[in-house]
Amino acid sequence: MRKTLILTTLVMLIAFQAHPCTNFIVTKGASTDGSVMISYSADSHQLYGELYFWPAKDWPAGAMLNIIEWDTQKPLGKIPQIRHTYQVIGNMNEHQVAIGETTFGGREELQHQKDAIVDYGALIYVGLQRSKTAREAIKMFGELTAAYGYASEGESFSISDANEAWILEMISKGEGVKGAVWVAVRIPDGYISGHANEARITQFPLNDPQNCIYSADVISFARSKGWFDGKDEEFSFSDTYAPVTFGGARFCEARVWAMFNRCNKDMGKYQDYAMGKVQTGKWGYATNRMPLYVKPDHKISAQDMQGLMRDHYEGTKMDMNHDIGAGPFACPIRWRPMTWSVDSVNYVHERATSTMQTGFVFVAQSRSWLPDPIGGIFWFGVDDTWCTVFNPIYCGCNKVPKSYAVGNGDMLHWSSTSGFWTFNWVANWVYTRWSYMIKDLQKVQGELETRYSQETPKIDAEAAKLYKTDKAKGIACVTNYSVKTADATVARWKELGEYLFIKYKDGNIMKEKDGKFQDNGYGVPVMPSQPGYPEWWLKEIVREHGDVIKAPTDKH
Repeated sequence: MRKTLILTTLVMLIAFQAHPCTNFIVTKGASTDGSVMISYSADSHQLYGELYFWPAKDWPAGAMLNIIEWDTQKPLGKIPQIRHTYQVIGNMNEHQVAIGETTFGGREELQHQKDAIVDYGALIYVGLQRSKTAREAIKMFGELTAAYGYASEGESFSISDANEAWILEMISKGEGVKGAVWVAVRIPDGYISGHANEARITQFPLNDPQNCIYSADVISFARSKGWFDGKDEEFSFSDTYAPVTFGGARFCEARVWAMFNRCNKDMGKYQDYAMGKVQTGKWGYATNRMPLYVKPDHKISAQDMQGLMRDHYEGTKMDMNHDIGAGPFACPIRWRPMTWSVDSVNYVHERATSTMQTGFVFVAQSRSWLPDPIGGIFWFGVDDTWCTVFNPIYCGCNKVPKSYAVGNGDMLHWSSTSGFWTFNWVANWVYTRWSYMIKDLQKVQGELETRYSQETPKIDAEAAKLYKTDKAKGIACVTNYSVKTADATVARWKELGEYLFIKYKDGNIMKEKDGKFQDNGYGVPVMPSQPGYPEWWLKEIVREHGDVIKAPTDKH
């Protein structure tokens, strides 16, 4: 029995490693400039980071759209195409609608639906091509899954436009019943929210369509399965369709808590919950959960949002920078798997917002006071959020930078001009001596991101002025800027990688003066410094291996 319990626990923990992504949400009243923002890290050991692009297009009557499963590239079927689709770059369309997601899985019996055509990737990218507002996207999600079935596990979606931000949570009805049950909640203005692979919507208003929209059978379907028998107003979507477990709290909710904790001084009371100490009550519902949204103590800028995506639980009990797992050079990266056992006791590595297996990451910023093609900035990066650069890609941009273009390399083929491979190369080198190299990386990262945050208001003004009299010129302005800065970022990162490799080769640190490596005047480098290991690490070596490596004590 004990072995079965341990095995079951490990299976539940491992399940949370399959689709690890993180979304944060900031409403107009919670941002410094009145913009709406959502962020998303698409984290997968198999996902290649690239910038997707679909131009706006008119389609002939009777055209069909092939639906390809995003995760596997498996063809799922065809659905009718509409007459006109909007331009989409990354996860944002020309009308400033943006969509992100995180997979929560949910009840195992609802994770498969035979012959379903629409997966969560299709909902995102088809939805963006067909929606002018977040509400239109939500309506589209419901219509598509009802008509063609839902071919994915449980998903949480962040859906935003220039005025509103929503969380929509959806799960399949399983075999034998087409479609999905779902609920969407608007985040109140002035508040922030997030989700990270655990369903978060609990009770929701039943008669408030301005702030909550849901499928007609979201409660009755649960009743038909015997999962709920209370009053409608007591029903919790998350607790019914995806009950939170230790893994759901520790690996998933903890990331949302970390964001809340950095923005609201009262979040410390939820630290135990974030560490997996889940208390349950009636119907097995968790009783100590965090709220769906909180009011931040300070307003948040796009650059703040980028910073929130760079988190290893710094300053909390789960801080990944200081325990022995960080090694002698304080590296917060933990190689997978996340769950492991020693002497029949189970342990975990933390799963932070910032993680090495990120395919791509973005902060989508929608601004209502500017024309749509200029108002939306898709701040885009690839790989580990801590080691990337967020590039400003305007949503009206009608060309993709070569460095991030689809087809420039892939997960199995290196490309020397690929942003994904360039950033991975630099990050993996930095991981080897984090405490030293991360400072050099952050210097360049800060220079680039500060420059872009200072340049974009000027581009906004220039492009908006051009757009008033000639829309094509306004769009050309934001396109040229987006492409130029993105390709320049990757070129600069390649230079950084070459510099770091020379400076830190073979455990040495080359000496510098006036921004150049020092030589002896004849082209030979001066002797590099060799800082070695910190004393605490040397003591660990002695404790483990001291009898073998002990040397005679010097006698004077």
